[in-house]
Amino acid sequence: MPGRRTVLASITGAICAAALSRLARADASRALVATELAPGLDAIGGAGANVVALRSSDGLLLVDGGSPQRSGELLDLLNEHGGARPIRILFNTSWRDEHTGSNEKLGANGTKIAAHVNTKLWLGGDFDVDWEQRHYAPRPAAALPSMTFYTSGTLDFDGRRIEYRYLPRAHTDGDVAVFFPDANVLAAGSLVAVGSYPVVDYATGGWIGGLEAATRALLDGTDRATKIVPALGPISGRAELEAQLALCTAVRERVADAFRHGLSFTEFVATKPTQEFDAARGNPAQFLKLVHKGAWAHLRELGGVI
Repeated sequence: MPGRRTVLASITGAICAAALSRLARADASRALVATELAPGLDAIGGAGANVVALRSSDGLLLVDGGSPQRSGELLDLLNEHGGARPIRILFNTSWRDEHTGSNEKLGANGTKIAAHVNTKLWLGGDFDVDWEQRHYAPRPAAALPSMTFYTSGTLDFDGRRIEYRYLPRAHTDGDVAVFFPDANVLAAGSLVAVGSYPVVDYATGGWIGGLEAATRALLDGTDRATKIVPALGPISGRAELEAQLALCTAVRERVADAFRHGLSFTEFVATKPTQEFDAARGNPAQFLKLVHKGAWAHLRELGGVI
């Protein structure tokens, strides 16, 4: 007979997977919508994760490619709005499906796929994500990034400066935000959650302290006029970053305190560590599970348990 903890973990994993499935189905029913951020720069919603597209005379640069289920519609829309320009560069802000769903098609057509080296390793890996109860198989060679980096950097795209920023061990261990300085637009991917709780995927290197540090770094690199495009939700600004920082700081302190007092996960949840944030972000069940389990690997950074 399975133990009580095994059964509870299976039930919790099933609940998380069901919630993600409902979100995916809801997104799949939405029409893709393009919103102009600046001349030649658009955000496209409804593709699984928001996509940012920069048009130039030479072609397109994308930040994220949506989910595999919406890739065909996304590429059709880009072809229509982009005047059949080729897609030259695709940034993956993380390895997860909602960001990398167009990798196969675009990689096979010669698009340069840019990502942190850890993202490439996960895309080529064979691994399980326990909280999703899901196995990930290696992606085809065409889907793997062809331009990888270890740190932040810049590139020139038809005369426009593009800055990419590596924010380690936050949502995952390969998170990248892409900044368009001439338009003051930040494509933040899943480093920013608006109207919902963020995903700190401990299975692939994310944790609450890393997301807190990443949020501070994004605040340091933006101003009151910056338009921020999260993975999900509306175009936002510094107010949403400040709200996320308050959330991350409070919950990081509370999970550390729970460890110091020897609280179990159930006891930690019973303290209602997100109660002042729930009205704006919804059910915290999955978030708290990810935070608690992910933080165990960072006890020293949390100040230990004594």
